[in-house]
Amino acid sequence: MNRTLGILAGLAAAAIWGGMYVVSKVVLEVIPPFALLSLRLVLGAGLLAAWLAWRRQLGLDRKARWRLLALGALGFGLSLGLQFVGTRLSTASNASLVTSASPAFMVLFAALLLGERASGRRIAALVMASAGVVAVIQPGGAEVGSASMLGNLALLGAALTWGLYSVLVKAASRWAGPLQIGLYTFMGGLALSMPAAGVEGQALSIGPLTTGIVLGVLYLGWVSTALAMVLWTHALAKLEASLVSILFFAQPVVGVGLGAALLGERLNLAFWLGAVAIGASLLLAAGPSGSVPGVSRSALTHERSQETQEIVQET
Repeated sequence: MNRTLGILAGLAAAAIWGGMYVVSKVVLEVIPPFALLSLRLVLGAGLLAAWLAWRRQLGLDRKARWRLLALGALGFGLSLGLQFVGTRLSTASNASLVTSASPAFMVLFAALLLGERASGRRIAALVMASAGVVAVIQPGGAEVGSASMLGNLALLGAALTWGLYSVLVKAASRWAGPLQIGLYTFMGGLALSMPAAGVEGQALSIGPLTTGIVLGVLYLGWVSTALAMVLWTHALAKLEASLVSILFFAQPVVGVGLGAALLGERLNLAFWLGAVAIGASLLLAAGPSGSVPGVSRSALTHERSQETQEIVQET
């Protein structure tokens, strides 16, 4: 049951982020990237702080708080900042394509930092899901001219840093709950995003705030930040990082589907073939991962625990 709930939580988070691209592309036309990121983090942190205060679960020791603040600077200050900048400079299709590299980085960092060795089945699932994403997004139609190259590089940086952040959050979930991780990492992200928003404001101004823009900001803050991050952290706490990386591929399928439903884009055969491939990869990856030859799971976990905590602290 815990494994099933973890898979459902990861899929739900990815689905919410799929809708985020459609919303953020519209909102970014009115609100600059780091100003929007700061609003998103303030709304998310406020919601989680109110809930944790009501449940009397705000308490963490100073060392744990500093570790989570550092993780937040990486994941929400740097990674999401690069994502918003890249989405603004590039295109929605490019954003979906490039950030879909995050699962590959998650598998890499999970092997390096957590000692997770992906089974042949997980590797096959990753390849199958990647092929499905390419079919869904159809990169041949993406704009990759020189005008958007800087945005594409920012999106690649976002994919890499999000893969690292996700693996380090999995390690942090051993000593902090999902809501606590969400609150303090949001605050860590604000430490970078708010100064960047101040510098950004000297060149970019906020446009007219319509009801649709306000609703979009609330969605980004409460749903795609607070709710989705709690779900993603829960999935990382319950599942192997290599499996959670496969769940991430639901994001582009939902993003393209919502683009069709809300923006009138047509779904062709490539979309359905890609969706089937990604669905099959999830079924393939859902089984238990293979063990590391000659090393028991408990022994490996014990051996890597202290090492990973030190990595988190240094980060």
